[in-house]
Amino acid sequence: MSRTDLLDKIKGGIYGVAIGDALGGTTEFMSVPEIKARYGYLTEIIGGGVWRLEPGEVTDDTMMTLCVAEGILAKPDDPLAAIGEQFMKWYQTRPKDIGNIIRHTFENVEDSWFEAAYVTHIEMGQSAGNGSLMRCLPVALAYTDWKDIERVSHMQSKMTHYDERCNEACILYNRIAYRLLQGEAMKAVIQQELIGTAYESILTSVPNCAANGYVVHTFRWVLHILLEASDFSEVVQRAANLGDDSDTIGAIAGGLAGIYYGYEEIPAKYAESILIKKRLDEIAVRLVGVRDGLA
Repeated sequence: MSRTDLLDKIKGGIYGVAIGDALGGTTEFMSVPEIKARYGYLTEIIGGGVWRLEPGEVTDDTMMTLCVAEGILAKPDDPLAAIGEQFMKWYQTRPKDIGNIIRHTFENVEDSWFEAAYVTHIEMGQSAGNGSLMRCLPVALAYTDWKDIERVSHMQSKMTHYDERCNEACILYNRIAYRLLQGEAMKAVIQQELIGTAYESILTSVPNCAANGYVVHTFRWVLHILLEASDFSEVVQRAANLGDDSDTIGAIAGGLAGIYYGYEEIPAKYAESILIKKRLDEIAVRLVGVRDGLA
């Protein structure tokens, strides 16, 4: 694959996260009937919603994805501390949107991220949210060796989410991303990777669960959308019109769709609307660069 084609896929992945996030942010926590009554079928990035977003403004899904990317870029051989520094730097900006599990873990951090995640898991009684899955894509974009992708996917997840279902979902997601970066076909990859997993049922039926923040439910809807949609726009629009945790489902699905279709196939009306597009452009170029150093 040429460097130009690789950049197109990596940039597509980063923008895909942001676009799915920004579009879905409008309908987060709404029900399908509420979305239909207010928007019909949402197709444009208009902002608003529960967080009163500016059109093209992103939420924690994109910002934490960039934290993971920046941490890896700072120290690719051992990015844990650097990712943690980026997390806390972002947290200190007092973001509008931050998940309860992540907020709780941030407040528990002293010497060890893993200990903080465990304490949060015990105190909250669970930690099976989608907050580590939503941000894990840069791992697959940065590393060229599958063993590194698997190791860092698990590590970045375990920093805030003790539940192994989260960590397993991150590894599976980045396995799919890894294969898409090699130029494989979306539907074939998903069908092959889901055999024998907790997500295999979606190969033959619509998810029989809410589109909520439980990592298994989130990922089932993401995979279903990716199997059903015919282009990038349909992926992010389907996610947005689900409601509930629509920004996160949009970000996760949009990341894989962006890799598969590439930046050049993303409608300009979406890409140009993102308020932090200069930062996304820079991150994409730097991710290609770090891959050069690791190859």
